[in-house]
Amino acid sequence: MAARKIITTQVAIMGAGPAGLMLSHLLAKAGIESTVIEVRSHKEISETVRAGILEHGTVNLLVDSGVSDRVLRHGDRHDGIELRFNGESHRVDFKDLVGESVWLYPQTDVFLDLAARRKDDGGDVRYSVTDTSVHDLEGKPKVWFTDADGVEHEIQADFLVGADGSRSHCRFQIPEAHRKWYFHEYPFAWFGILAEAPRSSDELIYANSDNGFALISQRTETVQRMYFQCDPQENVAEWDDDRIWAEFRSRVNGNGFELKEGPVIEKMVLPFRSFVHTPMRYGNLFLAGDAAHTVPPTGAKGLNLAIHDIKVLFEGLDSHYNSGSDRLLETYSDRALERVWKAQQFSYWMTTMLHTPADADDFSRARQLGELNSVVSSRHGMAYLAEAYTGWPGAS
Repeated sequence: MAARKIITTQVAIMGAGPAGLMLSHLLAKAGIESTVIEVRSHKEISETVRAGILEHGTVNLLVDSGVSDRVLRHGDRHDGIELRFNGESHRVDFKDLVGESVWLYPQTDVFLDLAARRKDDGGDVRYSVTDTSVHDLEGKPKVWFTDADGVEHEIQADFLVGADGSRSHCRFQIPEAHRKWYFHEYPFAWFGILAEAPRSSDELIYANSDNGFALISQRTETVQRMYFQCDPQENVAEWDDDRIWAEFRSRVNGNGFELKEGPVIEKMVLPFRSFVHTPMRYGNLFLAGDAAHTVPPTGAKGLNLAIHDIKVLFEGLDSHYNSGSDRLLETYSDRALERVWKAQQFSYWMTTMLHTPADADDFSRARQLGELNSVVSSRHGMAYLAEAYTGWPGAS
């Protein structure tokens, strides 16, 4: 059996999604070597369609670090959202309240921008690898893998970053005695569709109704993405177009507002939960993004949290290699988790405020409407939502 080919680098990164590629890009700009491996193919990742609301800080990092300005040219800037309940819409004006915006830009495009930048810059990114395993996390980490051509390799690095998603291999290599997991299961899921139709609204509509939650989003001028609250066990095969649109109408239409409908070209059920892994470091392994935490999509925080993790982790690695100080690396987990828990709270709040539990009694329903009214009738209430939604300032 042939010996493994040795790859020596400074930072090994497992996962070539947006988090892993962004870290590799930032490290390269700082003169720090990295090797990225990914079990999926480039094609598979690029064809996994995921929505994306980008905070202003995420957009600034993509543009200012030289990844691409395509988000500014092809993304849609949103200066607010609408909260719709009791059949009436209430606009939360981000620009007026906190002076910021968000950008509607699919996560798939973020990946494509980053992957193209790493390729153009000669980055070492290897897709379609198999047989991955990690070793010596408390010392000098090693990663074994087989590349797409069947050649076995061993990466030897100073640090290993697990940016390998919600089914993270790296996460499970941390001994149970050195980690704590936090879970929250939600009793509902989202029934999501893509539909060939014009836009019903220029901004996202978050609708609370007696029949449950609905989210009206956009994709392009001719294809729209929409969701409604459903049971996690819902079977998409039982829903034809007529039934789907009847459900949306019952939750959103009214008082002069009507959704623009069209053929449904894709449908899926998206269960969700909250998860946090603490700490986000073990030895010389650092976790980032979905490998360390997931949030329900209601607050649009998942990708943005991952990019914030990467920003904080990069600062630590840059300081280690270029300033000789480990203080920022030592505090990475605490600094990242501070924002993670703020995002968990915001996502939980948005989810519970807007969704109607199947067993909700009259009091619960009236209280929920009181909560929504409290938010939209208070500039301070709307400003909290706007600040959290667009991204908290002052990343530590």
